[in-house]
Amino acid sequence: MLHERNDAPTVALRALAWILGDVQRSSRFLALTGLAPDDLRDRIADPELHAAVVAFLAGQESDLIACAGDIGLAPEAIQAAARDLRA
Repeated sequence: MLHERNDAPTVALRALAWILGDVQRSSRFLALTGLAPDDLRDRIADPELHAAVVAFLAGQESDLIACAGDIGLAPEAIQAAARDLRA
């Protein structure tokens, strides 16, 4: 289980901010998930969105590692968030 400060929804939201910080990456995320920008605003607290974020990163190891480093977490913390959100 993640530390409270790094709980799964918080990790997912931090990762989402990282994804959205790059136009190509955010376009790929939206294309792969079928989400639209309005969906992100409307579903920001939705566990399904959180799960989609960490699944997106898990599907691309280079993004997972880069995101983890940029948001100050170990890649394993993002993977743990993915497990928690699937549970």
